[in-house]
Amino acid sequence: MVTITGYNIRQNKGGENFVALTLTGNVELIQSSSSGRFYATNRKVSMPSTFDEATAKMCIGQSMPGSIVRTACEPYSFTVKRTGEVMSLAYSWAYQPEGSKELLGHGVVEVDEQQNHSTFQKANSSAIMAAANR
Repeated sequence: MVTITGYNIRQNKGGENFVALTLTGNVELIQSSSSGRFYATNRKVSMPSTFDEATAKMCIGQSMPGSIVRTACEPYSFTVKRTGEVMSLAYSWAYQPEGSKELLGHGVVEVDEQQNHSTFQKANSSAIMAAANR
C-alpha cells in the first residue's frame, strides 16, 4: 500500500500549472553501508494528476494498493546538502499499481537532514508526462 501524503503545484513544458501528488510507501529498516547501523526510512514518488488543489488536499491520507519500486534511469549526480558529498546514482523510484507491471510517476529521493537522504526528480513514464503536459 502507498499513501497520498501531500502535493505540489508544478508547471508543464507549456507553462501551465498542474498538481503532482506525493505518494509515500511503508516504513522500511535499512542498514547503513558505512556505519552498519539501521535506520527507518520510506520511499516517495511524485505523480502528476488532473486534480485541482482542493481535490488534492482531500486526497491526503488516502491509501492505494501498490508499491514504490526502484527503477533504472540515466545516471545523475546530486549533492547531499548536509555533507556536501556529490553522489552519482542510476536509479529512481516509481509507483507500481498492485497487479500491474507498469511504472508510474517521478522518482523522488528527498534530503532529510535527520537521515542524510537526498532529492531527485525524474520522469519514469512518458504516458504520465504526456498527461502532465496537457
